[in-house]
This record gives sequence, C-alpha cells and structure tokens, in this order.
Amino acid sequence: MDFAKFQNLVEKRTGFRTMEDAMASGEYFSDSCGDMYTYYLKVGPGERIADISYFTTGCGFGTATCSLLVELAHGKTLDEALAITDDDIMSALGGYPEKKKDYPERSRIALRAAIDDYRAKRAAGKITDDMLEKARAVAAAASLAELPGTGKTSQDEAQDAGPQVVRDGGLVTIKLH
Repeated sequence: MDFAKFQNLVEKRTGFRTMEDAMASGEYFSDSCGDMYTYYLKVGPGERIADISYFTTGCGFGTATCSLLVELAHGKTLDEALAITDDDIMSALGGYPEKKKDYPERSRIALRAAIDDYRAKRAAGKITDDMLEKARAVAAAASLAELPGTGKTSQDEAQDAGPQVVRDGGLVTIKLH
C-alpha cells in the first residue's frame, strides 16, 4: 500500500462534499461496521460525469476509497464509471490491508446506486437535455474557479449572478459574472 498516497487522500478528501443540486445520488450502508457511503452526480451531455462528490461516515480507508473513486470516475461516461473495478481502485492505492479489501466494493455499490438513480430519473423524463447542458456549464465554471488566480473579489461577490452560457455561431462562452 502507498501510505503517502493514502495519507494525502485522507487529508485532502478529494470530492468530499454534499452536492446541493445533484441530479442523482446513491448510497450504501455497511451493516458490518456502520459506515455509510453516499455519491452525488451531475451528468452532462453524452452521459459524462460532469461533477461527482461523496459523503461518508467511514474511517480513513472509506474516505481514501471514495476519493479514489471520485478521481477515477470524474469525466468518464456512466458506462466507463460502472466498468471501474475493485482491482482498479486497489491498484490506484497500491493495495489494501486484508481487513479493508471490501472497501472498494462498498464504494462502487454506492456509485452504481447513484448511476441507477440518474438513469431512472432520465427514463422518467425528470432529467432533460437542458438540465444536462446546464450541469456541464456549471461544472466547467466550477473547474475554472478552482484554478489559481480566479478567486472571487468583493466586486465578484456583489455581482454573484452565477455562470451564464452564451452561444454565438457555434462557439460557447461561459461568463462567470
């Protein structure tokens, strides 16, 4: 096991947040230890995961596993995300202790539940193409906001109208304010 990577994943907790306007969510509860894993998704055009986050009540291994799965699934299509295996997650961490080898499966089950929730909502017409485009635009704006030098100023906060998508002759521009 790559302990430095494990420690970094636990400290940074990549993707550890609830998502207020998620399109779908799914969870897994482990009755053996009481851990809960919940994934939140926003899906964009082409069924690509535009944003993914998780919340867990689990230990460091639960946190590290969920963070790894967020890294592996972000930007992938739903089918590609479903194809991620326990071995893919274990390899990304350089292995797991014997008593923790079921953590990748727990995390994948929660992600599968979120994907199933998305697909059920899409089939029922609760998620539209317009919603998918909006999710893509918001996720793109959010990723820009994470880049160095793009933090908010007091003027930005005063104008906080949210991102706008402007289409002109086949070009798409995302205005952040």
